[in-house]
Amino acid sequence: MAKLIYALNQSLDGYVDHMAFAPDAELFRHFIEDVRASAGTIYGRTMYEVMRYWDEEQPGWDAPEHEYAQVWRKQPKWVVSGTLKSVGPNATLVSDNLEGTVRDLKSRLDGYMEVSGPQLAHSLTERGLIDEYRIYLHPVVLGQGTPYFAGPRPRLRLTATDRIGPEVIRLTYVPA
Repeated sequence: MAKLIYALNQSLDGYVDHMAFAPDAELFRHFIEDVRASAGTIYGRTMYEVMRYWDEEQPGWDAPEHEYAQVWRKQPKWVVSGTLKSVGPNATLVSDNLEGTVRDLKSRLDGYMEVSGPQLAHSLTERGLIDEYRIYLHPVVLGQGTPYFAGPRPRLRLTATDRIGPEVIRLTYVPA
């Protein structure tokens, strides 16, 4: 049975914004290996559209960016959306029965899957489907933006802290 993990980069004041701060080389390497090891990712529409950047080669990419794109393209993806009509390669559109779909994936897959997108994570949290929360805490204060938690925070218990690279701390929580 697969574990469902909600993992995103977060500022010190609780916001997620892929344009405001980026991973250093060590954290980027961590993310490459994380994607390589996961059984797949469940995306909300907005995060999926952001991540589609990796579907096509970009001029100026370095070797780690090419590697990330390669592992991302191979990874199974499920995209939760009521507005999209189609999704890209190696992706499946989920337009209804979110809970049933996620429960089925968790029962059929091994290892772990990730969920990406605060609104989607909130919806899955309300259904009791997220098994672990990973906050990659960056030393940045944004003052505004999209919060990591899109709704009331669930009761959580800290299970691990890991320093990844010179500036980022990964905080790992499970529902209390």
